Amino acid sequence: MRHDHPVSADLGDAAAAIDWDPRSPEVLADQIAAYDAMRASCPVAHGAQGNWTVFGHEDTIRVLDDHETFSNAVSAHVAIPNGMDPPEHTAFRALVDRYFDDEHIAAFEPVCRSIVARHLDGLRGQRDLEVMGDLAEPVANALACAFMGWPDTLHEPLREWTRKNHEATRAMDREAMSHVAMEFDGYIREQLDLRRAARAAGAEAPDDVTAALLRDSVEGRPLTDAEIVSIVRNWTVGELGTIAASIGIIVEFLARRPDVVQLLRDDPGAIRAATDEILRIHAPLVANRRRSTRPVTIGGRDIPQDERVIVLWASANRDERVFGDPDEFRLDRDPSDNLLYGRGIHDCPGAPLARLELHVVVEALLATFRTLSLPPGERRELARYPGSGFSVLDVRLA
Repeated sequence: MRHDHPVSADLGDAAAAIDWDPRSPEVLADQIAAYDAMRASCPVAHGAQGNWTVFGHEDTIRVLDDHETFSNAVSAHVAIPNGMDPPEHTAFRALVDRYFDDEHIAAFEPVCRSIVARHLDGLRGQRDLEVMGDLAEPVANALACAFMGWPDTLHEPLREWTRKNHEATRAMDREAMSHVAMEFDGYIREQLDLRRAARAAGAEAPDDVTAALLRDSVEGRPLTDAEIVSIVRNWTVGELGTIAASIGIIVEFLARRPDVVQLLRDDPGAIRAATDEILRIHAPLVANRRRSTRPVTIGGRDIPQDERVIVLWASANRDERVFGDPDEFRLDRDPSDNLLYGRGIHDCPGAPLARLELHVVVEALLATFRTLSLPPGERRELARYPGSGFSVLDVRLA
């Protein structure tokens, strides 16, 4: 079945079943617009990389709610808990959720506020700002390290690591991706070793999330180092990339919409709903993977067993059948329709932390600066798949 649309992959008769290439120049030029076009013309598409991509909201919910048919076990590497299915997933997810409960989030809030305030104070008097390099990335790094209890000396290494990770992923360079993953695992293991050494020497070890994981257990046994590394990798990689992307998207939106800035000044209680809505319009995370455990028909397409299925948040959250005009900013939408933090047993465990951090960033921006605007001739470069948001963005502060 071939669908004709602007972003179809022209791969000839031998590949007639290929509907599109998510890495094609036409798609990468404006991912959101390309996904909107695909959703209208080919709601479930077979991609050039062999994956099946689901674009619509209803079909996406079907995938998310049926973890028996659409498995999260898609990687050969340990991925806790996001790469697991029940019953294995259940115990690990319960463990992970404890670190994002109300008590942990409340304890982190003053730290979060201090980090954001200190960084914004350093930007006072700086008229023009490159948002990603000057604000989003350093704040995301500092927050991720603080939550884990890691030293400030890791901020720049992690920022450089994030850059290398994005480059390797965009290039689909498996060898480079493996090296980058090993490098990050090394950072985590170093922090584990430091805490073990302090404890063995009778010194006072840090009382932080990293140390708590060393003491934690699942199903009556201690966590292994490999399991701790996987858990921390999942938390921290998501924090570094997605929070930075979210900050950039939100700042760009507010710089274009002084009416929304005024709304949030008048009603700070609306900040959380506003950030969720802004990130519905422009997703900070493009997609997640699933695997079909049996033959299944979805969106009129027959998907065989053991095929990769891509859940495209950046499309499902803009489905006109649910949201009307997907670019319309509204605070009266049903929050359960917004799939920003996922849905079902694999929804994002770190959502409470992310919402706190984004709320604090927006609140502090509005308190520190009178206006946000896009300067004439500003630099603006969209992030490339599989990233989202911006890689470069100029904003003017006053």
